[in-house]
Amino acid sequence: MSETGQSAGRPVYSIGAVARMLGVEPATLRAWEERYGVVVPARSRGSHRLYSRDEVEQVRSVLRSMEAGSSAADAHRLLAEQLGLPAEAAPAERRDVVMLILLAERDRFAAELCEYFLRTEGYEVRLASNPQDAERRFADHRPDLAVVDLTMPEGLALCERLARDDTAPVLAVSVLALQEEAVTAGASAFLQKPLDQLQFVSTVRDLLGTSALTRPDRARVP
Repeated sequence: MSETGQSAGRPVYSIGAVARMLGVEPATLRAWEERYGVVVPARSRGSHRLYSRDEVEQVRSVLRSMEAGSSAADAHRLLAEQLGLPAEAAPAERRDVVMLILLAERDRFAAELCEYFLRTEGYEVRLASNPQDAERRFADHRPDLAVVDLTMPEGLALCERLARDDTAPVLAVSVLALQEEAVTAGASAFLQKPLDQLQFVSTVRDLLGTSALTRPDRARVP
């Protein structure tokens, strides 16, 4: 190996530095490492993750694949193939039909962040910035779940109309403490902003019936 190759493979960057360089949350990097086992950084004596330049480029390739439309699982499988890793290094996700989520959010930054969280988990997402657009997309695409920002104009009314349709659960979110109002309007769950990524994703999985808590094929207690 050349000196340049040796340098590129040397553990240098902390997980926080990699997160800043690539614009991805540290929690996402940890989740990918644990779930797919493709990019596995070295550990310092204090158990801190240390990424090499090569590994930073590998994560970047995953992000490029996802930007091109791949799910996180498919992006890691492609990387594993490119690196010549065994197939078990990138375990397959459930190959069911990809679930679709309608995200009705008036704040552009919040919408992009939530969309990123959801696409990272392999979900398809349709965005709507106002109630009229949300109802139209709901009728056209028949999503598996609707996430509704209650602070958008007529947010509570939108939540109530979508819940009344009774074809998909509604997850209500708001910076205001509107849990009682959300449940009264028919929401299946309520989360107050700022959203915690792990709680948000876990709640989505629960409502879709894909989490360990709600999966139909989980072991039943006698």
